[in-house]
Amino acid sequence: MSISAPNYLPATEVTRAPLSTTLYRSRLAFLQLTLKRCLDMLGASALVVVLSPLLILISLVVYFADGSPILHRRRVVGPSGEFDAFKFRTMCRGADVILASNAALLAEYQRNFKLRRDPRVTKMGALLRRFSLDELPQLFNVLKGQMSLVGPRMITVPELRKYGDHQNLLLSVRPGLTGYWQVFGRQNVPYDERVRMDVQYLNNWSLALDLAILIRTPLKVLKMEGAV
Repeated sequence: MSISAPNYLPATEVTRAPLSTTLYRSRLAFLQLTLKRCLDMLGASALVVVLSPLLILISLVVYFADGSPILHRRRVVGPSGEFDAFKFRTMCRGADVILASNAALLAEYQRNFKLRRDPRVTKMGALLRRFSLDELPQLFNVLKGQMSLVGPRMITVPELRKYGDHQNLLLSVRPGLTGYWQVFGRQNVPYDERVRMDVQYLNNWSLALDLAILIRTPLKVLKMEGAV
């Protein structure tokens, strides 16, 4: 099982498939989506159990390093509307005030919805981000049915406009704990490239693609490629 790096192909003329082929594809897609949800539940449950000592340890470290809250709730959007995506807090308290008071930082954030060198990130937070450990609480979002183990990037409502005509496509599936962008792009690609990678993933989705991304993700995390 393998997947190649992003390769955007020009659009081709769409031809109508026979009814029998269409029904077969619909049933196959339904079966794959059912298996995908089963994989989400089994995988997230197993990871929560296995990683529970690490989750407790990180919680204690965050608390003793910078107090509460331990978790940060990022308001993002999915097929069922807005929800809170859980992350270990990696920024100092009052981070939003710091951003709003710095015009240069605010302008950069509004362009990319990320900061390359974010002064609000704590030392412990930087370490957690480097190994993507801050994302682990999102396993509970997967169990709640708000996210998937693999999917497009989770985004906020203001980011939707970046997707233009592809907004409905993006909102048709749950955002992922990992995904195509996390494996092939990380922080090394501009925002419009991230959008194309999400669309590429959604237009070519299969259960095999998800499994391939899941297999590649741990290596990417350990190599810290593009992490911030």
